[in-house]
Amino acid sequence: MPRINNPKPPKRAPKIDTRRGAKKKPCSFCQHGVGTVDYKDIAQLRKYISDRGKIRGRKVSGNCQQHQRDVTDAIKTARELALLPYTQRTVTERRGGRGNRGDDRGPRGPRPDRDNAAPASAEGESPEAEAVLEDASVGAELFQTEFAEEASE
Repeated sequence: MPRINNPKPPKRAPKIDTRRGAKKKPCSFCQHGVGTVDYKDIAQLRKYISDRGKIRGRKVSGNCQQHQRDVTDAIKTARELALLPYTQRTVTERRGGRGNRGDDRGPRGPRPDRDNAAPASAEGESPEAEAVLEDASVGAELFQTEFAEEASE
């Protein structure tokens, strides 16, 4: 009797079901006896769109193959007709990142043109700044007089 040099490897054990008794979602269209999916039924179609605007897959939505195709076509048609948006608007609050050192500085304003900058006066302020200060003082005096008149009435 000849000796077998290469014995057959043992058979693999059968794969264990990872769902552990979880049932597949039934197709809601088949349950309710819906023949076709209407592209004008926006409320129904929004169930099959994620918060980012992506069309949910069959495993997530639970639709059968035919109804998933119908839903996809209906969503695409509704998007073309501007009944549904292509993407959902996401509002994110930016928190820091590069260059944010924690100080509460506002955004930089427009930079004055260096070539056309007016020379500073002897007091250290430009003539335009003095004119603005005079206008502000006149405005403050007018406000005080008007406020005093209203208060006296």
